Amino acid sequence: MQQQLKRFIWNWRGVWTVAPTIAFLVIALRLLGWLQSWEWAAFDQYLRARPQESIDNRIVIVGINEADLRKEKQWPISDAVLAELIEKIKRQNPRAIGLDLYRDLPVEPGYATLVKVFKTTPNLIGIEKVNEQDPNAAIAPPPILAQQGQVGLNNVVVDDDGKLRRGLLSGVKDEQPIPSFSFILAELYLQAQNILPQPTETDPKIFHWGKGIFRPFNPNDGGYVQADDGGYQLLLNYRGAAQSFRTVSLTQVLEGQIPTQLMRDRIVLIGSIATSLNDFFYTPYSGDRIITLQRTPGVEIQANIISQILSAVLDSRPLIQTWTEPVEGLWILFWSFVGATLTWNWRYVSLSHKKPKKSNQKTFPLSLFPKLLAPFLVLGSLFGITYASFLNGWWIPIVPPVLAFSGSAIAITTYLAYTAAQIRQTFGRYLSDSVVAEVLENPKGLQIGGENRILTLLTSDLRGFTALSEQLSPQDVVKILNIYLEAMTDAIVQYQGTIDDFMGDGILVLFGAPIPQENHPDRAVACAVAMQLAMNSVNERMQQLGFPKLEMGIGINTGEVVLGNIGSTQRTKYSAVGQQVNLTFRLESYSVGGQILISESTLKQVKQPLTINGCKQVKPKGIKQALTIYELRGIGGEYNLYLPQAEEIFFSLPEEIRLEFHYALLDGKHIGDSLFKGNLVKLAANGALIRAENTERYAVPEPLSNIKLTLLSPNHVLDTDNDIYAKVLHKSAEPGSFYIHFTAKSATVAAKLEELYTRIKTCNT
Repeated sequence: MQQQLKRFIWNWRGVWTVAPTIAFLVIALRLLGWLQSWEWAAFDQYLRARPQESIDNRIVIVGINEADLRKEKQWPISDAVLAELIEKIKRQNPRAIGLDLYRDLPVEPGYATLVKVFKTTPNLIGIEKVNEQDPNAAIAPPPILAQQGQVGLNNVVVDDDGKLRRGLLSGVKDEQPIPSFSFILAELYLQAQNILPQPTETDPKIFHWGKGIFRPFNPNDGGYVQADDGGYQLLLNYRGAAQSFRTVSLTQVLEGQIPTQLMRDRIVLIGSIATSLNDFFYTPYSGDRIITLQRTPGVEIQANIISQILSAVLDSRPLIQTWTEPVEGLWILFWSFVGATLTWNWRYVSLSHKKPKKSNQKTFPLSLFPKLLAPFLVLGSLFGITYASFLNGWWIPIVPPVLAFSGSAIAITTYLAYTAAQIRQTFGRYLSDSVVAEVLENPKGLQIGGENRILTLLTSDLRGFTALSEQLSPQDVVKILNIYLEAMTDAIVQYQGTIDDFMGDGILVLFGAPIPQENHPDRAVACAVAMQLAMNSVNERMQQLGFPKLEMGIGINTGEVVLGNIGSTQRTKYSAVGQQVNLTFRLESYSVGGQILISESTLKQVKQPLTINGCKQVKPKGIKQALTIYELRGIGGEYNLYLPQAEEIFFSLPEEIRLEFHYALLDGKHIGDSLFKGNLVKLAANGALIRAENTERYAVPEPLSNIKLTLLSPNHVLDTDNDIYAKVLHKSAEPGSFYIHFTAKSATVAAKLEELYTRIKTCNT
């Protein structure tokens, strides 16, 4: 048990380190206030994204608009007009009237009439503005209403970005609490139904009122950090953007153009909605571009606060609540662990097996979509949870968990990239990445032993590289090999092959090991096509460096091998051995430059559609029965990779310019003792038709055999600078003749053949 626990801790070591660290950093950023504006933006977005709420019919606004100002021809409107307005409203028997206009000074004519109206309207509430820091900025209430205790403050709390997200239920004046304008009006409305606020025993600031529980705003609630929580504040749960309440104009009321029961048993607010009076505020519904977007009149702000109180008390409409700081910290830590765990769990899932299409674009198997979409789905669930919670009145932090999730994922990815680089640097010249992963993760990974497993093997080899290397300096040979092997390794890793061995210019690759893969034949075939296509970029580099063009042959075979760690405790190699490995090398030896040959067993097991150019039967050494091998041109389906199809044209040489050769058969790297003479009678870009001077059968090499040709000088002297290496093609020719494909040419003969080919091609076209 203890051993399993240690193993578990070790396997998830990155998560235990990264998740708490990232969570701590995000929490620190939040406490410093660096995330506050982002959280406000998320809060605003959630408000705007909510379904449209119905109009609160308990509130009616009498808005003084621009048309009213033009008709009255003065501002403030006279006391006589205001008195008439209040009287007309009183006749409809509202529960409360809120005068959201500063009226500390008389505005003649009609002041005496207005005073009389004030004295005879007990449910009329006026406003004052309180400023404890700067008394000169305060605005006094109407004197008569102040004497009668019918005044509330209408201060607003503006956030640093200029928006209103909080409302006041009470403030402080002369070190004494004073109720807000909206609170008094809501209280008057609810008193008629005998619904009164009841403080709790545990905390007097928390009180029950009908169906609602009211809690004061704290400095770190929601997305806030060390905010001013003076007075009794609450987070505003707006009903909507501007014009979300039933509004009539001053003129409509004075001229009797409203329904007779419109204001009965309702709260009526009198306030300015004229643009020129500038009594407007930015709210979450104003959007993010404060300079240009819509603002809400101050009287509607008060209506929203009143509606929020009434809806909470009577309708159970949720007030906006927040978590305590410890709970928020755990929330952030949880998402940090989610991001770290998700990324760490895929640390050996390679996304590099994307396959280039013919247009050099990239694609990948559909099976990878769930893995690639998972982070987006997880983040989507985070947004879904927080949005659903918001609809139910909970403001749960969204920006810190997103940062924690993303930060952990990035940190894990960076860590894995760093450790992978270190592993490659240390072991890359001996093992593939997947083998290293197997060794690190599997406690039995270093044990000596093997197993029988069906794999697909790929081997590749450069044509004529041995001859080429004899003409170059050791430094140039290494440079060429590095360019070639780098390009091939990229393609192999892309298709999740395991490089078993580099053999000079040859490569042996395993597919389906050490990690089993159901589609290893498909990956091997796609990899082979990708490798041949990658030779284009290799040869571009060769041309830039002034080196000859390279050609590569590939053989692929699928069969059962012995697979495992082979060697001793001091030196171990993860490899495959067996007859199928040898057969793969034989297949590759039959190929010419740019060609891919696959065995019948591979052909049968590939699930994607293949394009085959042809087939032939061969009888390799050590194999009793002839084998059918197939020339591969491409693979379709999800890979969609094809080699360009270009049939080589052989042009006849006039008899007077035909070249003479001596040629000999090659057995591996050894040159045969028999020397034959022949003439080059047809020439193509990469091959030729040779006619043997001796028409005996033994003078014509067997198809797929390798030969060495030496061009004779005009005085019929052999010159090693005129050597050519070639493979005899499986292509029908006249008796005594055979086609060859050049695998290597000396620089001298290459230039001579290129000049000759250009000349005869021009003549024939």
